[in-house]
Amino acid sequence: MEDQLISKKDLLDLTGISYGQLYRWKRKDLIPEDWFIRKSTFTGQETFFPKEKILERIDKIVNMKDNLSLDELADMFSPNLASMALTKAELIDRNIITEIAMQLFTEQTGDAEAYSFEQIIYVYALDQMLQTGQMSIEEGKRLLQVLREHFKKLQGKGSELVMLRNMGSTSFLLVTSPSEMYVDHSTKLVAKLSMTECVEQLKVKLT
Repeated sequence: MEDQLISKKDLLDLTGISYGQLYRWKRKDLIPEDWFIRKSTFTGQETFFPKEKILERIDKIVNMKDNLSLDELADMFSPNLASMALTKAELIDRNIITEIAMQLFTEQTGDAEAYSFEQIIYVYALDQMLQTGQMSIEEGKRLLQVLREHFKKLQGKGSELVMLRNMGSTSFLLVTSPSEMYVDHSTKLVAKLSMTECVEQLKVKLT
């Protein structure tokens, strides 16, 4: 389950960005510190990155930097939760959350006049996982419990939600990313969702 890595040299060659741009974006918090992974190679120490995440992030930066400042981009990419709130009707009418996901959430928490960004991210993650077709309603309720109990502990860090299944029993894990995770051969990785990307997507949708 380890993410595929790409070396710094290959990254710069593939994207066409410069060494200076890469580290400027790092200093501006556009690229997380923990994506810079130092590994020993036969030539010494080299820097690697989680390939899929870094390529997607660089593509976003390149395509958005003409319309947003680097500080605005950094705020959008930040895993910290935004201070905003929306009503149930607004979330559904704007196609941010489906009715079924909202219903599952309110069954656990009760109705509210408005929902905070933190609460919305839980329902949004639930919605994304339900849409994979790999998760039942009952499993969705358990997923919400995991998020409500543990997600705030990872605030400010990149994180992923992992769904595992072993002999019909389902487990949900919240892990910091990038991370290495190994399980026995009888355990199946059902789905993996980047909570960091969910936060980014929601910030775009809510602005």
